Amino acid sequence: MNKTLPAFCTAALLLAGCAGINTVPTQWQPPRDTPDFAADGRLAVQSEGKGSYANFDWTQSGGVQTIDINTPLGNTLGQLCRDAEGVLAVNAKGERFEAANAQELSRSLLGFELPLQYLDQWADGRWAAGEAHQITAAGSLRQAGWDIERSAREDGSVRTLAISNGKLSLRLVFDSMRPSENSADAPNRCAARKQP
Repeated sequence: MNKTLPAFCTAALLLAGCAGINTVPTQWQPPRDTPDFAADGRLAVQSEGKGSYANFDWTQSGGVQTIDINTPLGNTLGQLCRDAEGVLAVNAKGERFEAANAQELSRSLLGFELPLQYLDQWADGRWAAGEAHQITAAGSLRQAGWDIERSAREDGSVRTLAISNGKLSLRLVFDSMRPSENSADAPNRCAARKQP
């Protein structure tokens, strides 16, 4: 039996169970620097009729953005980190992959480009700077070849972020997204980078 189908069905049920939480539509805002944050939740990816599900922990602190991808049981599948030096991915085997930007890295590893460089802005309810955008009559955002839908809690914090380009869809369900302190000792580079 295909192991992907039960995992996808479980993800769909879990994500459907989240629909009952009170949310408000997003009023998309102009770009700005995204404040430092810590977030966690679940994600589902669907491409060519196949789906995958995982948990995520996402932080942005001092110009370093890190996304840890974990199994539902907490085992690390991989880490993606972006800093001033570029983008770095580390898989569960400890293999490292580096690129100058998120598009280049996702194209190299996945065969297609994921808009990782915009996710923090979209999760914050803002369109990304430097890219043409359109807000649809239904209130979703179109930017960089992606349709973006976001729902928020009553306090304005993100509840769900769904992006799709016709070939691939990614849905993040946030358990929380909270501001974090940008202290003087915040890292200025990805922890997974080799020390000079």
